[in-house]
Amino acid sequence: MAQNEQRGGSGAGTIEAAASQQKQIQSRQNDRDAHQGRSQPSGAVQTSEVVQPAPPIAQPHLVKPGVEADMQSKPRFLAEHYKGSGKLQGMAAIVTGGDSGIGRAVAVLFAREGADVAIVYLNEHPDAQETQRCVEAEGQRCIALAGDVKDMAFCQDAVEKTVQAFGRLDILVNNAAFQEHASDLLDLTEDRLEETFRTNIFGYFHMAKAALPHLRRGASIINTGSVTGLKGSKHLLDYSSTKGAIHAFTMSLAANLLEQGIRVNAVAPGPVWTPLNPADKQPDQIAQFGADTSYHRPAQPEELSPAYVFLAAPVCSSYITGIVLPVTGSVGE
Repeated sequence: MAQNEQRGGSGAGTIEAAASQQKQIQSRQNDRDAHQGRSQPSGAVQTSEVVQPAPPIAQPHLVKPGVEADMQSKPRFLAEHYKGSGKLQGMAAIVTGGDSGIGRAVAVLFAREGADVAIVYLNEHPDAQETQRCVEAEGQRCIALAGDVKDMAFCQDAVEKTVQAFGRLDILVNNAAFQEHASDLLDLTEDRLEETFRTNIFGYFHMAKAALPHLRRGASIINTGSVTGLKGSKHLLDYSSTKGAIHAFTMSLAANLLEQGIRVNAVAPGPVWTPLNPADKQPDQIAQFGADTSYHRPAQPEELSPAYVFLAAPVCSSYITGIVLPVTGSVGE
């Protein structure tokens, strides 16, 4: 025993001292816990001078596809503290699903950075008109194109009209999406699978194929993925599957187009306050939307749009392609 103690350099006294030190640390922490209680979330986390809304959220159910103008709690998209600096000066962009939500916020910031913007949308005409007004208020041109991205002919027509209007195309943002929850795999009928996959992933392929002949070196494609594509969602089986496919499409297309000087990236948002969610869930379900994130609240669209500017602007991200950028509001995701 003595030989072992000498070799290890720790006698019985040293061992007992270490154990005593650990007990003292434990005792002090136990005292703090008893007086302070367990650390509990103190509400929504804010990491900028702009205080964003937090649950509980009062919001009636919306009829699909969901009109932002009908929302009781309006999403924030103007990013009034964001100052443009010409990062996209002279460029032209298409944003699908650009009438509302993330798409609207992206269109506004692209315009603030100097780009003309075409917004593609389904039939939410009041929202599209408001987005067009906001883009033009930034001093840029905007056209609004109604149609279904499941239709390849429409996608080709939308791209042609954009090039005719602006004389070029530099940025494609694939953002249009369909989402409907389901508690059981057996709820996923064939027509529903068709609608979800054809909108969310076929539409991305269609728009990329239509845009590609017009894209030149320095151009970029940005796809909207989702945290559900990273970790799945038990009540969004079809939707999360399409988002996983979008992530794989992004990385594959990035490799395919790199030699042409065209970058392809994706943004994977967590919960974001847009018409997509109250058009999917009932008021009691939406009340705590985003509360399970590290921020204890959903993001506002204006908190996502700068990520799209970053990925679109060659001055910011010329050495970045094939990434899925998570903006999830949760640590480690």
